[in-house]
Amino acid sequence: MKSRKFSLGVAALVLGLVPAAAQQAPKIWYSWSPKPVPMTPWRAPNKPIWRLNEIMAAHKGKADWVQPIVRDQDYAADYISLAAGEKTKAQFWADDRIFWYVASGQIRFHIEGQEPILASKGWLVQVPYRNIYWMETVGDEPSVRLEVIRSNRTPLYPVVTGEDTPPTAKGKVYVKASYRTAPDTYTDVNKPVLDFWGDFVKRPATPGDHPFVADTTNFANVIRGHGTPTPPDSNKGHFHIDFNEFWVIAEGTVDYKMESMPVYTANVGDVVYAPQGRWHRASWAGTGMSTRIAINPRPYGMHNFDPESGAKQ
Repeated sequence: MKSRKFSLGVAALVLGLVPAAAQQAPKIWYSWSPKPVPMTPWRAPNKPIWRLNEIMAAHKGKADWVQPIVRDQDYAADYISLAAGEKTKAQFWADDRIFWYVASGQIRFHIEGQEPILASKGWLVQVPYRNIYWMETVGDEPSVRLEVIRSNRTPLYPVVTGEDTPPTAKGKVYVKASYRTAPDTYTDVNKPVLDFWGDFVKRPATPGDHPFVADTTNFANVIRGHGTPTPPDSNKGHFHIDFNEFWVIAEGTVDYKMESMPVYTANVGDVVYAPQGRWHRASWAGTGMSTRIAINPRPYGMHNFDPESGAKQ
């Protein structure tokens, strides 16, 4: 499935890599593209679909929990529940941004240099590298969020005067250090927050691609469209070389077709995962509007289509 209609030219324009005058109708090339043999499997915790209702049922009765969702060479993503009134520690990341999809409840994000952000279901929030942040659950119910960060990263914690006890981390020791590289800043593309139901849907947002995160190693693309008939199985979609892709559903329902699997439907809050080299496609299901948020490490990554099926998904 086409994880995004975000062509190479459009992505490059968003990232400021090519001038607008260079944007033309896409040219089609043909290549011998490598596919893994056997197909890349789903390695736990990765699987074709994590259903949010099943995750919530598995943790019923608990206010604080973490459910690993994605672990691969690029990303670590978890669904995390934070009890009412609880707060996280102030922290930051050395060289990578972190971003969230809020699935339920209310979270107040406190981000260095920004007014506090009160986010609820459907909101997207991000923090660029070296910006200190913390969050708290507001209201009487736990908050649940999908948290996405680059793989194998360890957070840093600001030194607080009077607190001499360093944090701990498995296999590492925290030492006091200084640094002279400033925090990254927000941009017109990478804004602090997207109020999905307020700013995005009610305006109304046009169908198509709306990048929320776009830098050299991260891409979170909000893709919205009207329900369409599910394509036939002969439409294979596309596959990617050397990187995986996953999606969280923000609105409506989305039909997915993965190589070697029948079509299945994802609902709001569900997370779908496509291993590298495996044919996949997505289509907006139902009769209304549907939205999926595509997440991968390549803002203008290569899409390898099946020339026989003419797939454009």
